[in-house]
Amino acid sequence: MLLRIEDHDRQRSRRQFEDAILEDLAWLGFEADEPPVRQSERGAIYEDALERLRGQGLVYVCDCSRSDVAQAFRPAGAGLPRSPEGFGEARRSSRAWSASGGGKPRATPELRYPGTCRDRGLDDAPGRGLRVRLERSLERFVDLRLGSQEQRPSEQCGDLLARDRDGNWTYQFAATVDDYVQGVNLVIRGVDLLASTGRQIQLARLLGRAEPPAFLHHPLIMKSSEQKLSKSDGDTGIRDLRARGWTPSRVIEHALSFVE
Repeated sequence: MLLRIEDHDRQRSRRQFEDAILEDLAWLGFEADEPPVRQSERGAIYEDALERLRGQGLVYVCDCSRSDVAQAFRPAGAGLPRSPEGFGEARRSSRAWSASGGGKPRATPELRYPGTCRDRGLDDAPGRGLRVRLERSLERFVDLRLGSQEQRPSEQCGDLLARDRDGNWTYQFAATVDDYVQGVNLVIRGVDLLASTGRQIQLARLLGRAEPPAFLHHPLIMKSSEQKLSKSDGDTGIRDLRARGWTPSRVIEHALSFVE
Protein backbone atom coordinates (compact mmCIF):
# COMPACT_ATOMS: atom_id res chain seq x y z
CA MET A 1 0.00 0.00 0.00
CA LEU A 2 1.37 3.38 -1.07
CA LEU A 3 0.51 6.74 0.46
CA ARG A 4 0.64 9.70 -1.92
CA ILE A 5 -0.11 13.23 -0.79
CA GLU A 6 -1.78 14.85 -3.79
CA ASP A 7 -0.82 18.46 -3.03
CA HIS A 8 -0.36 19.44 -6.67
CA ASP A 9 -2.60 22.50 -6.21
CA ARG A 10 -0.26 24.80 -4.31
CA GLN A 11 -2.91 27.47 -3.74
CA ARG A 12 -5.40 25.12 -2.03
CA SER A 13 -3.10 22.64 -0.29
CA ARG A 14 -2.50 23.12 3.43
CA ARG A 15 -0.16 21.25 5.76
CA GLN A 16 -2.98 20.85 8.29
CA PHE A 17 -4.95 18.85 5.69
CA GLU A 18 -2.02 16.49 5.28
CA ASP A 19 -1.57 16.17 9.04
CA ALA A 20 -5.27 15.32 9.40
CA ILE A 21 -5.01 12.61 6.73
CA LEU A 22 -2.00 11.03 8.42
CA GLU A 23 -3.68 11.14 11.83
CA ASP A 24 -6.93 9.63 10.50
CA LEU A 25 -5.09 6.81 8.72
CA ALA A 26 -3.06 6.00 11.80
CA TRP A 27 -6.20 5.93 13.96
CA LEU A 28 -7.94 3.61 11.48
CA GLY A 29 -4.95 1.26 11.54
CA PHE A 30 -3.69 1.79 7.98
CA GLU A 31 0.07 1.83 7.54
CA ALA A 32 1.79 2.46 4.22
CA ASP A 33 4.55 0.10 3.11
CA GLU A 34 6.79 2.98 2.04
CA PRO A 35 7.29 6.59 3.16
CA PRO A 36 4.68 8.94 1.66
CA VAL A 37 5.48 10.89 -1.50
CA ARG A 38 4.22 14.40 -2.23
CA GLN A 39 3.22 15.52 -5.67
CA SER A 40 4.55 18.99 -4.88
CA GLU A 41 8.04 17.42 -4.90
CA ARG A 42 7.67 15.46 -8.15
CA GLY A 43 7.78 18.24 -10.72
CA ALA A 44 10.75 16.74 -12.59
CA ILE A 45 8.83 13.47 -13.04
CA TYR A 46 5.85 15.30 -14.54
CA GLU A 47 8.09 17.39 -16.80
CA ASP A 48 9.69 14.19 -18.11
CA ALA A 49 6.28 12.69 -18.87
CA LEU A 50 5.20 15.90 -20.60
CA GLU A 51 8.31 15.82 -22.79
CA ARG A 52 7.41 12.31 -23.97
CA LEU A 53 4.01 13.63 -25.03
CA ARG A 54 5.55 16.69 -26.66
CA GLY A 55 7.71 14.36 -28.71
CA GLN A 56 4.49 12.86 -30.10
CA GLY A 57 3.08 16.30 -30.95
CA LEU A 58 0.33 15.93 -28.36
CA VAL A 59 0.92 19.00 -26.16
CA TYR A 60 -0.24 22.54 -26.88
CA VAL A 61 -0.53 25.82 -25.00
CA CYS A 62 -3.95 27.05 -23.89
CA ASP A 63 -4.91 30.44 -22.43
CA CYS A 64 -8.57 29.60 -21.72
CA SER A 65 -9.89 30.02 -18.20
CA ARG A 66 -12.58 27.81 -16.70
CA SER A 67 -15.07 30.62 -17.24
CA ASP A 68 -14.05 30.75 -20.93
CA VAL A 69 -14.85 27.05 -21.24
CA ALA A 70 -18.14 27.51 -19.40
CA GLN A 71 -19.12 30.37 -21.70
CA ALA A 72 -18.69 28.09 -24.71
CA PHE A 73 -21.97 26.54 -23.63
CA ARG A 74 -25.35 28.21 -23.66
CA PRO A 75 -28.03 27.84 -20.99
CA ALA A 76 -30.18 24.72 -21.25
CA GLY A 77 -32.78 25.11 -23.99
CA ALA A 78 -30.83 27.76 -25.89
CA GLY A 79 -29.17 25.30 -28.25
CA LEU A 80 -25.54 24.27 -28.46
CA PRO A 81 -22.75 26.30 -30.09
CA ARG A 82 -20.56 24.88 -32.79
CA SER A 83 -16.94 24.18 -31.95
CA PRO A 84 -14.53 26.23 -34.13
CA GLU A 85 -12.01 23.38 -34.40
CA GLY A 86 -14.25 20.80 -36.04
CA PHE A 87 -15.13 18.95 -32.85
CA GLY A 88 -18.81 19.04 -33.85
CA GLU A 89 -21.24 20.35 -31.30
CA ALA A 90 -19.90 21.38 -27.92
CA ARG A 91 -21.75 19.11 -25.53
CA ARG A 92 -23.53 19.55 -22.26
CA SER A 93 -24.73 15.96 -22.35
CA SER A 94 -21.43 14.41 -21.22
CA ARG A 95 -21.67 13.06 -17.69
CA ALA A 96 -19.55 12.73 -14.62
CA TRP A 97 -20.64 10.42 -11.82
CA SER A 98 -21.27 11.34 -8.23
CA ALA A 99 -22.75 9.59 -5.23
CA SER A 100 -26.41 9.81 -4.36
CA GLY A 101 -28.62 8.20 -1.76
CA GLY A 102 -27.69 4.61 -1.02
CA GLY A 103 -24.29 4.99 -2.63
CA LYS A 104 -25.57 4.51 -6.17
CA PRO A 105 -23.94 6.62 -8.90
CA ARG A 106 -25.92 9.29 -10.66
CA ALA A 107 -25.01 11.49 -13.61
CA THR A 108 -24.15 15.18 -13.35
CA PRO A 109 -23.13 17.53 -16.19
CA GLU A 110 -19.44 17.98 -17.00
CA LEU A 111 -17.91 20.81 -18.97
CA ARG A 112 -16.15 19.74 -22.14
CA TYR A 113 -13.22 21.77 -23.47
CA PRO A 114 -14.16 22.66 -27.08
CA GLY A 115 -10.62 22.84 -28.47
CA THR A 116 -10.40 26.63 -28.70
CA CYS A 117 -6.57 26.77 -28.57
CA ARG A 118 -5.83 23.45 -30.28
CA ASP A 119 -4.51 24.98 -33.50
CA ARG A 120 -3.58 28.49 -32.36
CA GLY A 121 0.13 27.72 -31.86
CA LEU A 122 0.47 29.82 -28.72
CA ASP A 123 3.84 30.13 -27.02
CA ASP A 124 4.24 28.82 -23.49
CA ALA A 125 4.22 31.73 -21.05
CA PRO A 126 3.15 32.59 -17.50
CA GLY A 127 -0.63 32.62 -17.19
CA ARG A 128 -1.09 29.92 -19.84
CA GLY A 129 -1.84 26.24 -19.37
CA LEU A 130 -0.80 23.10 -21.23
CA ARG A 131 -3.21 20.57 -22.71
CA VAL A 132 -2.80 17.05 -24.07
CA ARG A 133 -4.65 16.13 -27.25
CA LEU A 134 -7.11 13.30 -26.68
CA GLU A 135 -8.26 11.90 -29.99
CA ARG A 136 -11.57 10.11 -30.23
CA SER A 137 -11.48 6.75 -28.49
CA LEU A 138 -13.75 4.31 -26.69
CA GLU A 139 -12.24 3.21 -23.40
CA ARG A 140 -13.62 -0.01 -21.93
CA PHE A 141 -12.81 -1.24 -18.43
CA VAL A 142 -14.39 -3.35 -15.72
CA ASP A 143 -14.93 -1.59 -12.41
CA LEU A 144 -14.54 -4.14 -9.63
CA ARG A 145 -17.77 -2.96 -8.00
CA LEU A 146 -19.83 -1.39 -10.79
CA GLY A 147 -18.99 -3.82 -13.60
CA SER A 148 -18.37 -3.09 -17.29
CA GLN A 149 -17.93 0.57 -18.22
CA GLU A 150 -17.52 2.47 -21.48
CA GLN A 151 -16.28 6.05 -21.70
CA ARG A 152 -15.35 8.42 -24.53
CA PRO A 153 -12.92 10.93 -22.98
CA SER A 154 -12.78 13.29 -25.97
CA GLU A 155 -16.56 13.69 -25.70
CA GLN A 156 -16.62 13.89 -21.90
CA CYS A 157 -13.88 16.42 -21.22
CA GLY A 158 -12.11 17.25 -24.49
CA ASP A 159 -8.34 17.73 -24.49
CA LEU A 160 -6.94 17.12 -21.03
CA LEU A 161 -5.41 19.97 -19.02
CA ALA A 162 -1.99 18.86 -17.77
CA ARG A 163 -0.77 22.11 -16.20
CA ASP A 164 -3.09 24.96 -15.32
CA ARG A 165 -2.62 28.68 -15.84
CA ASP A 166 -1.19 29.06 -12.33
CA GLY A 167 1.54 26.53 -13.08
CA ASN A 168 -0.05 23.71 -11.07
CA TRP A 169 -0.05 20.15 -12.37
CA THR A 170 -3.62 18.88 -12.56
CA TYR A 171 -5.03 15.90 -10.71
CA GLN A 172 -5.76 13.99 -13.93
CA PHE A 173 -2.20 14.34 -15.22
CA ALA A 174 -0.24 13.96 -11.97
CA ALA A 175 -2.25 10.97 -10.72
CA THR A 176 -1.93 9.15 -14.05
CA VAL A 177 1.83 9.73 -14.24
CA ASP A 178 2.33 8.69 -10.61
CA ASP A 179 0.23 5.52 -10.98
CA TYR A 180 2.42 4.56 -13.94
CA VAL A 181 5.78 5.48 -12.40
CA GLN A 182 4.96 3.92 -9.02
CA GLY A 183 3.62 0.73 -10.58
CA VAL A 184 0.19 1.07 -9.00
CA ASN A 185 -1.97 -1.87 -10.13
CA LEU A 186 -5.14 -1.28 -8.07
CA VAL A 187 -6.85 2.07 -7.59
CA ILE A 188 -9.62 2.28 -4.97
CA ARG A 189 -11.32 5.66 -4.88
CA GLY A 190 -14.70 7.39 -4.61
CA VAL A 191 -17.42 7.00 -7.21
CA ASP A 192 -17.22 10.77 -7.80
CA LEU A 193 -14.02 10.02 -9.77
CA LEU A 194 -15.51 7.32 -11.99
CA ALA A 195 -15.64 9.66 -14.99
CA SER A 196 -11.88 10.25 -14.67
CA THR A 197 -11.03 6.62 -15.41
CA GLY A 198 -11.32 6.52 -19.19
CA ARG A 199 -9.23 9.64 -19.73
CA GLN A 200 -6.58 8.38 -17.31
CA ILE A 201 -6.43 5.05 -19.14
CA GLN A 202 -6.06 6.85 -22.47
CA LEU A 203 -3.40 9.21 -21.12
CA ALA A 204 -1.46 6.32 -19.55
CA ARG A 205 -1.47 4.53 -22.90
CA LEU A 206 -0.06 7.64 -24.60
CA LEU A 207 2.70 7.67 -21.98
CA GLY A 208 3.56 4.06 -22.80
CA ARG A 209 1.64 2.06 -20.20
CA ALA A 210 0.41 -1.13 -21.87
CA GLU A 211 -1.81 -2.42 -19.06
CA PRO A 212 -3.82 0.01 -16.90
CA PRO A 213 -4.43 -0.61 -13.21
CA ALA A 214 -7.65 -2.19 -11.99
CA PHE A 215 -10.21 0.25 -10.56
CA LEU A 216 -12.82 0.02 -7.82
CA HIS A 217 -15.05 3.03 -7.18
CA HIS A 218 -16.79 3.04 -3.81
CA PRO A 219 -19.69 5.13 -2.48
CA LEU A 220 -19.02 8.23 -0.41
CA ILE A 221 -20.04 9.14 3.11
CA MET A 222 -21.98 12.29 2.24
CA LYS A 223 -22.69 15.52 4.12
CA SER A 224 -26.13 15.45 2.50
CA SER A 225 -27.75 13.56 -0.36
CA GLU A 226 -26.35 16.13 -2.79
CA GLN A 227 -23.09 17.31 -1.19
CA LYS A 228 -19.94 15.38 -0.36
CA LEU A 229 -17.59 16.20 2.49
CA SER A 230 -15.02 18.89 1.68
CA LYS A 231 -11.79 19.89 3.42
CA SER A 232 -12.30 23.46 2.23
CA ASP A 233 -15.58 23.55 4.18
CA GLY A 234 -13.84 22.29 7.31
CA ASP A 235 -15.43 18.84 7.03
CA THR A 236 -13.42 16.00 8.51
CA GLY A 237 -15.79 13.04 8.39
CA ILE A 238 -13.72 10.49 10.28
CA ARG A 239 -12.68 13.01 12.92
CA ASP A 240 -16.29 13.98 13.59
CA LEU A 241 -17.29 10.33 13.98
CA ARG A 242 -14.31 9.73 16.24
CA ALA A 243 -15.33 12.67 18.45
CA ARG A 244 -18.79 11.10 18.77
CA GLY A 245 -17.23 7.96 20.21
CA TRP A 246 -17.05 5.75 17.13
CA THR A 247 -14.31 3.11 17.04
CA PRO A 248 -12.10 2.45 13.98
CA SER A 249 -13.89 -0.85 13.32
CA ARG A 250 -17.29 0.84 13.42
CA VAL A 251 -16.18 3.50 10.92
CA ILE A 252 -14.90 0.83 8.53
CA GLU A 253 -18.05 -1.27 8.93
CA HIS A 254 -20.17 1.85 8.27
CA ALA A 255 -18.24 2.57 5.07
CA LEU A 256 -18.59 -1.07 3.96
CA SER A 257 -22.35 -0.95 4.52
CA PHE A 258 -22.66 1.31 1.45
CA VAL A 259 -20.87 -1.16 -0.84
CA GLU A 260 -23.27 -3.37 -2.74
